[in-house]
Amino acid sequence: MRHFFPRSCAETLQLSKQRFSILVFAFTLLLSAFSAWAADLVRHTVDSDGHAIAVWEKSPAAPQALMLLIHGRTWSTLPDFDLQVAGEDLSLMDGLVALNIATYGVDLRGYGATARDASGWLTPDQAVRDVTTVLQWLRQRHPQLARPHLFGWSNGSMVAQLVVQKHPGLVSSVVLFGYPVRRDVDFGARLPDEPPREPTTAQAAASDFITPGTISDAAIAAFVESALSADPVRVDWRSLEQWRALSAPAVNVPTLLLEAEFDPLALDDVHADFFANLATNDKVWVVIPGGDHAAFMETPRGYFLRSIDSFVFRGAGPPQP
Repeated sequence: MRHFFPRSCAETLQLSKQRFSILVFAFTLLLSAFSAWAADLVRHTVDSDGHAIAVWEKSPAAPQALMLLIHGRTWSTLPDFDLQVAGEDLSLMDGLVALNIATYGVDLRGYGATARDASGWLTPDQAVRDVTTVLQWLRQRHPQLARPHLFGWSNGSMVAQLVVQKHPGLVSSVVLFGYPVRRDVDFGARLPDEPPREPTTAQAAASDFITPGTISDAAIAAFVESALSADPVRVDWRSLEQWRALSAPAVNVPTLLLEAEFDPLALDDVHADFFANLATNDKVWVVIPGGDHAAFMETPRGYFLRSIDSFVFRGAGPPQP
């Protein structure tokens, strides 16, 4: 025979608290799932001197900040910043949306969904003009938000630096990751008369993932597939001497310099010299432990996102849900 005894008031209260905690947790999960679902990928077209520039967006319902992402040398926005793999969180855009940041990524000329122009070439100054146009478009699109934060990865960090040197009033800050500048680079190397238009390769697509155990084989395979689909032909750059305008003392906007521990393109001495000579005192240099050149897609992703969160919302407390 089973016996039932009435619960004490304390027991009843404790059970109610447990049930309430479960309900709150369930609601939080539902809210998170809804936020992720609501952040659809949207393609925009921005006119830059008569050329159609593709801009990709993922935004939360009520963003508290705004960021524009500039991709690297070989691959465009979607493989770099919105990689989707079943069962894994790898998209930088999704991570920034979870921080309540309206996130946009620009495909420079010849990359992703943006066609080459008639010249067939891309130059640093042209990339700067196109990014500047997109930043101005973003200010018009989000007048209720502060000026955009600008994020550049690898070659994109060089573009981002030139943008803030020439147009500091267009941004709230700049975030540079995988900064690849070298003291011994010959920017005057002779280039062919016509753009080579070389096919990209699976080996090149997988080359940034060098640290064992930081990313799954499935994720690498997905990146390779996405990269080759989005960017089957390597974009050709010329007028590389324009990179000589890069100058730390010319950067006078808040700056976050991100360096991954095992990134072969990010050199400590170059970063130290760059950081010391920035013209702004509002600057942070963060080394991401355990990651390499693609750290925001690897196991240090959480550390990477927290670093951006702390910088973007510094002095304002954490973003509100």
